[in-house]
Amino acid sequence: MIWIALFALSTALLPALLFLSNVRWFAPPPCLPATSAECVSVSVLIPARNEANGIEATISAALASSRCDVQVVVLDDQSTDATRDIVLELASTDSRVRCVEGTVLPPGWNGKQYACYQLAHAATNPLMVFIDADVRLRDDALARLANYQSEHHVDLLSAFPHQVTGTWMEKLLIPMMHYLLLGYLPFSRMRTSTDPSFAAGCGQLFLTTRDAYHRAGTHQAIAGSRHDGIKLPRAFRVAGLVTDVVDGTDLADCRMYTSAREVVRGLLKNANEGIANPKLIGVFTILLIGGSVLPVAMLFISLATGQLGVSSTAAIGIVLGHLPRAIAAYRYRQPVMGVALHSVATLIFVLLQWTSLALTITGRQIAWRGRIESTLHGEPTTNRQIP
Repeated sequence: MIWIALFALSTALLPALLFLSNVRWFAPPPCLPATSAECVSVSVLIPARNEANGIEATISAALASSRCDVQVVVLDDQSTDATRDIVLELASTDSRVRCVEGTVLPPGWNGKQYACYQLAHAATNPLMVFIDADVRLRDDALARLANYQSEHHVDLLSAFPHQVTGTWMEKLLIPMMHYLLLGYLPFSRMRTSTDPSFAAGCGQLFLTTRDAYHRAGTHQAIAGSRHDGIKLPRAFRVAGLVTDVVDGTDLADCRMYTSAREVVRGLLKNANEGIANPKLIGVFTILLIGGSVLPVAMLFISLATGQLGVSSTAAIGIVLGHLPRAIAAYRYRQPVMGVALHSVATLIFVLLQWTSLALTITGRQIAWRGRIESTLHGEPTTNRQIP
């Protein structure tokens, strides 16, 4: 048992050490001095499909951006609610707002990627910021991101907004994105290399230049993907371009899902393009279960059998396994509940990855926004829809 406990300790130590190292690198863009008068021209591009409940707040937040010449372009992706009417009403009172009618989704395209592709062609400013319809920008966000992008010569800059959570499933699983990003991606290598294997980003917020966007192949390079958070930075890196990721906790807020069912479906819909593929799922299962679940199991077993040496090793493993979530809760304003139940969250997350792989193998795909793509990874498929 001591060898199992030591294995658990070692797998907990790896992400803990990398997380502590990465926290220094994963910082927000610095605030601009009050005397700075530089103004950048930015097109804020928002794909919207049935977003009537929040699209006005998203547009209003973008329009309130300071030190920016802002154009807000919203693509109504064949919405069946009042999304289009709301955007048109805002456009009638503010010339900076424009509503674009989305065309029918062509074969081989994912809905969001095709919407972003159309939006980029409608943009008129040299800087383009793609945000999801549930992202609320702070007034200085665009200026700070643009300044960082210019100073560091970044072709595609992504920021992780503050993740607003309400339900218990959101509190458990949404913070896992920071745990995985900072616990398993070496930021020092990511920033000193354009190797596609170090590609990372958050699909909620991307900033790029028009020139770099076209050099990377536009969203057409990831036409059939649902996972732009990974796939778009990878496309840029394949083209030899620089990508970077920064902390956007004080740049924007975002609530991706509003129920446990949405969280589960949201994680299942594109997991097969991330961890839930045959090449990665086995390794990550060992790492995640070994470092976050096994120490807890070993502590209970050792206490029940009176093996105190094993108990102390397991206890250290528990502390190390939960340390990244505790740091993230403090730095990125994440719920404490997720820290306390990190082992449970990890177990659920891993089970969802295996579920996603099983769905892929059996030819089934999660419908999202009432839509299922006709391709998967760019290849024709006869996948059955899971509504």
